[in-house]
Amino acid sequence: MKLLASLSIAAAITLMANVALACPDYSQWGRESYSASGNQLYQPQFFNVVAGGENYLQNCRHINPRTDRGPGYFTTAPDFTFDLRGMRGYELHISVVSQCDSALLINTGSANWYYDDDDNGNLDPKIILTRPSDGYMDIWVGTYDGQYCDATLRLETF
Repeated sequence: MKLLASLSIAAAITLMANVALACPDYSQWGRESYSASGNQLYQPQFFNVVAGGENYLQNCRHINPRTDRGPGYFTTAPDFTFDLRGMRGYELHISVVSQCDSALLINTGSANWYYDDDDNGNLDPKIILTRPSDGYMDIWVGTYDGQYCDATLRLETF
């Protein structure tokens, strides 16, 4: 009986460790990757994506956004990885238009997390980086409530 209890405890610990790993992971490469400069993004760029994911952000204690904090479901790998160059002097607007209640999660080249849920109106997110850094930026387009839907990501500098 003690052996069975020990095995159950070990299984529970293993399951909890696996749950902790089920979070957005910036060490993975985005499913789509692009290079862009601040000047190129002066004309808005649009990217289609399916919003949603299997990882509930509130369970990911290591992700502490510098902006809003809130719930949302995101994939493990980023939807996009952007190699950004020449961003000095620009303000970067990142927004989503979707067919559901979408959410946006970003990890910047300076290793800062950002999150938003509704700042673009109509239950869509928008994040404005006033001093974006050069380097790799990972972007996840998730949903507030766990459903999946078609969405469009927009990047534009000002």
